[in-house]
Amino acid sequence: MLIWHDDRRIVNQREAASSNIFRHKEFNLLSLGIGGLSAEFADIFRRAFASRVFPPHVTSKLGIKHVKGMLLYGPPGTGKTLMARQIGKMLNGREPKIVNGPEVLSKFVGETEKNVRDLFADAENDQRTHGDQSDLHVIIFDEIDAICKSRGSTRDGTGVHDSIVNQLLTKIDGVESLNNVLLIGMTNRKDLLDEALLRPGRLEVQVEISLPDENGRLQILQIHTNKMKENSFLAPDVNLQELAARTKNYSGAELEGVVKSAVSFALNRQLSMDDLTKPVDEENIKVTMDDFLHALQEIVPAFGASTDDLERCRLNGMVECGNRHDHIYQRARLLVEQVKVSKGSPLVTCLLEGPSGSGKTALAATVGIDSDFPYVKIVSAESMIGLHESTKCAKIVKVFEDAYKSPLSIIILDDIERLLEYVAIGPRFSNLISQTLLVLLKRLPPKGKKLMVIGTTSVVGFLDSIGICDALSVTYNVPTLKAEDAKKVLRQLNVFAEEDVDAACEALDDMPIKKLYMLIEMAAQGEQGGAAEAIYSGKQKINIAHFYDCLQDVVRY
Repeated sequence: MLIWHDDRRIVNQREAASSNIFRHKEFNLLSLGIGGLSAEFADIFRRAFASRVFPPHVTSKLGIKHVKGMLLYGPPGTGKTLMARQIGKMLNGREPKIVNGPEVLSKFVGETEKNVRDLFADAENDQRTHGDQSDLHVIIFDEIDAICKSRGSTRDGTGVHDSIVNQLLTKIDGVESLNNVLLIGMTNRKDLLDEALLRPGRLEVQVEISLPDENGRLQILQIHTNKMKENSFLAPDVNLQELAARTKNYSGAELEGVVKSAVSFALNRQLSMDDLTKPVDEENIKVTMDDFLHALQEIVPAFGASTDDLERCRLNGMVECGNRHDHIYQRARLLVEQVKVSKGSPLVTCLLEGPSGSGKTALAATVGIDSDFPYVKIVSAESMIGLHESTKCAKIVKVFEDAYKSPLSIIILDDIERLLEYVAIGPRFSNLISQTLLVLLKRLPPKGKKLMVIGTTSVVGFLDSIGICDALSVTYNVPTLKAEDAKKVLRQLNVFAEEDVDAACEALDDMPIKKLYMLIEMAAQGEQGGAAEAIYSGKQKINIAHFYDCLQDVVRY
C-alpha cells in the first residue's frame, strides 16, 4: 500500500508506518494461548491499535487522538486477564505495569493518590522528552472495580475511592493528558464502575469477553491438549469436537479444569497406593475419552444447569398423571420452543398455579431438564433462610444477571409466595422483593440472549392482587388428581393387585400427586413394617385394607 508524505512523496506503508509498535508482524492467537476470542481481538485491534500503526503525522492530519483506555468485562474465567497480559507482551514498548486492584490502596492519607500518579510517572517523563516519538506505556488494572467504584457509592467515610477515580480521570484525560498511555482495565462487574471512566477519551473501548461458543471451546481444548497430543499422551478415541459440543456454558478456565481432571484420571491409573515408589512407564500414560467424560462430571460450569437441584425437585420421577397434566407440559414445551426460535420473544414468562402438592415444582423442573438449555437455575426460599430482604433481592438479581450471560436460559421461581415472605394473616409480604421481581419479570435480556421464567405458587389470588400475575405472560392451573388420573399413576407404580386398583382409586378423587406418593409410601411399609422392599420389587402388593387405614391419616388440603 502507498501513502503520501508531507513533501508529497509516495512511499511504501511498510517504510513509513510506525509498525514497530508490535514485536511480531502477524499474530496467531492460538500460539498465544488465546482461544475463541478472534472477533473480540479484531475489534480491539481496530479500535485501539490501528491508529498507532500509522506515523504520528497521519493521525495528526486526520485530527484524531489515540485511544487511551479499554475495558475488558465479562464472567469470571473467560480470558480477560490472559488477553490483557498477551496484549502487553505483543507490544514493542515498555514492560507493562500490572496492578491488582487493591494494591494501590494505602493506610496513609494521600498515599493512595500518589501510588496512582506514580503509575503514570514514566509515561510523563517519556512524553516530555520524546514527544510523539515516545514509547507506548501499558498499565493493566486487574479487578478495576475494586478501586474505581462509582463515586458516592461507598460509605467508608474516607472518600479514598472517590479520590482514586478523580486521580485516574485527571491522568487519562486531564488538562495535561498523556498520548503515550494505554490503560487496560478488567472486571466482572462493569455496573460497579464510575460512569465517568467509561465515556470516550477514557476507557472508551469496552469489549465483552463472554462465554465461548462451540468453536471457541474447541480452540481452547486444542490449546490445552496440544502438548499431550504432540507427546502421544492423548488417546486416539478423544473427540475434541464432541467435548466442545458437550461443554455448553463452560468458561475457558473451566475447560482447563476439565483437561486437568482428565489427566488426573490417566495418571492415577499408573499409580499404586500400596507402593508409590513403583516406577511408572510413561508410554502407558494415555488420556482417553472416558477420562474426559468423568472430568465433565467433576467440573460443573458456574453458568450451567443446576441438574442436581432440579432432580431433587422430582425425586419420584415423572409419571403420566392424565390428560390435564400432559396438556400443561406440552404447552410449556411450546413456550420453550418459542424462546429458542422466535426473533420477537427474547423473554417468555409463565406461572404454574395450583394446590400445594399438585406437582408444580416437579413439572417446572422437568421442563427445565428437557429443554436442554445450557443455563437452568431454580430460585427457592430454602436457599435464603435467615437472609435480610435486601440480601435476598441481591441473590435473585444475580441469578438473572448470570442468565443474561448465556444464550439460552431458564429461571424457575419456586413458591413465589415464600420468596415474598407472604403471611396470610395481615396479609404481610416483602414489598422490596415484590418490586424487584416485577422489574426483573419485565426486563428484556440483552441482545442475542433469550430467557424463560417459570414461576410456581399455591396462592395465585395473592400474586394477582400485587400485580405479579400481570407481569407473567401466561398462567396454567396444575390440578389435583381425579380418580381416573390416580388409576393411571397406580398402574404405572404397580404396587396394587389389579383387582384392588379400582377400589383404591375411588378414595383418591381430588388427591394431590405429592400426597398420593406419601400415602403409597406409608401403605407399602405394611401393618407390621418391613414390607416395602418386597412391594417395590414386585414380590408383594399393598394390602387394600391397610391402604384405607393409612388414608385416614392423610389430610387432603
